[in-house]
Amino acid sequence: MRLLALACLIPAGLLPPAADAATACRQHYAHGQPPAIVKESLKARTRELCFRAFAVMHSGVSRTPLWAAEHLVPDRIRDAEALVRRDTFRAETRLPAADRAELSDYARSGFDRGHLAPSGDMPDPESQAESFSLANMVPQVHANNAGVWAGIEAAVRQLAVKEGEVHVVSGPAFVGGDIQVLKGRVLVPTHLWKAVYSPKRRQAGVYLITNDETTTYSTLSLAELERMVGIRVLPGAEPRVRETAMALPAPAQRGARGRGETRRVEKVEEPAAGLEGLLQRAREWLQGLVR
Repeated sequence: MRLLALACLIPAGLLPPAADAATACRQHYAHGQPPAIVKESLKARTRELCFRAFAVMHSGVSRTPLWAAEHLVPDRIRDAEALVRRDTFRAETRLPAADRAELSDYARSGFDRGHLAPSGDMPDPESQAESFSLANMVPQVHANNAGVWAGIEAAVRQLAVKEGEVHVVSGPAFVGGDIQVLKGRVLVPTHLWKAVYSPKRRQAGVYLITNDETTTYSTLSLAELERMVGIRVLPGAEPRVRETAMALPAPAQRGARGRGETRRVEKVEEPAAGLEGLLQRAREWLQGLVR
């Protein structure tokens, strides 16, 4: 009976916290559990950083975050909408100098300093300023950052208001052996992804885009993302949550006259499940590299 009572306290769709899920940033994660790095090569020189409104797992190898996690609720979104954006990009001095990106790495590189946890999600000036840490940035093609990626960010905020809350984890993917490097130091991701978990629906899904001038996106399940990037984004999720992709809203991009005005961007065909889906995406990536 005691076990049954304990089970009733666990949010539906999630399993109990893993014994090794140590974190200082528990408030930013679904059920207090941080994403788990399952690919051994990604674990080197990693460091968790807690911020007021998000958490980051930073890699000293790529000198980028591996992921950034947020818990979005309607009040936070409304507070964020009332703020004026003030760019305060800076190196993250909590990181060792050898492991962190510097402003000079991005200077005249042709790439944006692309947020993983968006400044538009930040509910107060202090949190907004923290979002401009380079520990929360990846090199991103400008048309991508200002286009489909901004549209995905806006759609997730709208979903948070509709659902009452969502947990969001965003990250880069480095696919293939020919990865571009800024100033010989900062790795340029080939793809970006944003995973969304809705406690209300007890479902999760992932947006995936290539880091180029694309206007299209794909959606994946958490399990497909894990096989692609080697990170278990929601380690406490039941198999049905991990294996089945939630239907996600199409990206919405702000119109010329204000924040609330949106337009839809093109959506690519949903990837097939299982091995065929992986092969399909591999063909798309190869075609993108050739272009």
